Amino acid sequence: MDKQKSAKKKRDALLLIFILAGAAVLALVFFFMRRGSEPENVLIKVDGRVVYDDSVIKDNTFTVDGFDGGYNIVEIKDGKVQVTEADCPDKICVTSGFISAPGETIVCMPHRVVVEINGGGTATDAVVR
Repeated sequence: MDKQKSAKKKRDALLLIFILAGAAVLALVFFFMRRGSEPENVLIKVDGRVVYDDSVIKDNTFTVDGFDGGYNIVEIKDGKVQVTEADCPDKICVTSGFISAPGETIVCMPHRVVVEINGGGTATDAVVR
């Protein structure tokens, strides 16, 4: 019985090492794929409707009127975007900090505001045939 338990523990350990190694390889692949695309523009939607679409290079601070009367103050500075102030109860959007890479988003659920950065399209998302 002890040999069976020992063999099972070794298999479990090898499986765990294999899974961790695979996860590390995938993380590195995604990291290097994202480095190739530069941020191009900021897209802000309120309840699915585009209210702002402009370059991430232009520094700007403005108020976004959210769904049902709320507001979010968005700052674009040095190619980065953040929500600096909001009147929502949880303020998760404010604590999200700056985003700067294509595909990153900030979401304010109570106001239905989505802030996202779109890239220059140098990386391939998918191929459809």
